[in-house]
Amino acid sequence: MPTTTARLLDLLSLLQARRDWPGAVLADRLGVSHRTVRRDVERLREMGYRVQAAMGPDGGYRLEAGSELPPLLFDDEQVIALTIALQAATVTGAGIEEGALKALAAVRQVLPSRLRHRLQAVEFTTAARTGDAPAPAVASEVLVAVSDAVRAREVLRFDQADAGTPVTGPAPPRRVEPHHLVAASGRWYLVAWDLDGDEWRIFRADRITPRTPTGPRFSPREVPGGDASEYMSARFKGSSAANAWPCTGSVVLHLPAGDVVPFAGDGAVEALGPDRCRYTAGSWSWVALAAALGRFDAEMDEVDPPELARAFTRLSARYERAAH
Repeated sequence: MPTTTARLLDLLSLLQARRDWPGAVLADRLGVSHRTVRRDVERLREMGYRVQAAMGPDGGYRLEAGSELPPLLFDDEQVIALTIALQAATVTGAGIEEGALKALAAVRQVLPSRLRHRLQAVEFTTAARTGDAPAPAVASEVLVAVSDAVRAREVLRFDQADAGTPVTGPAPPRRVEPHHLVAASGRWYLVAWDLDGDEWRIFRADRITPRTPTGPRFSPREVPGGDASEYMSARFKGSSAANAWPCTGSVVLHLPAGDVVPFAGDGAVEALGPDRCRYTAGSWSWVALAAALGRFDAEMDEVDPPELARAFTRLSARYERAAH
């Protein structure tokens, strides 16, 4: 049987994990009698924890909010999540940086060595938040694995899921040179050089499943614009800001401007007549911009600049191969 102190910690951890606990279930989980559970609850109350009890055959216990914050217990995954969140909060510009730094220092001071080693590997950049979309869950193991590869300058191999679709099938893994793990707009992203596509790409971390082992070491390239945070900010600002995107181009679409505007996003639409308009937009790569323009399903010409025209040629060849 565990010592009284260890049992109290286990009891407190259980009470924190859910709202209500039937007494019989707590006794079974702790391997003690219901009478011992009652005594342990009294000890927690003496230490300042407000544990409420409900009487009757279905009675149980609930941990209520108190007038002050008592010590809390966290498992390993909760500690990692808390530390990463505090690290991100130190650079939010929301006026809580000093408090986040103090809290982060307090947590790191008492971290077990096994967790300290894992968290030291997690380094990331933050970019301005521009939306309120809910953030998808990302396993801490993914963040640690990606950050490890960034720090070691080793090629990262991973499977990538499409939106809302789990990774299936024997498709070969992607191979990228990982440069920055970035927190932006409530999501985690990897800024990397795609070795197969020979271009800069931005991958959502919640769709990444890293493979082991990693690949060979590489010499880092310069991120477009020289700053990962600005690069990611440009990804969300779009072409409405001058030079916001690393790649900005235009085409003349054989569509009325009124048909293009509802689907233009942050691009600019200029009417050239009843059935033609110029559409200017930006993206993080020329190939990505060319692919995005295909959504209008219309003839287009006067492509500018030449890099965008070459991206159309590249996409055309890629789609031709896919068709066969």
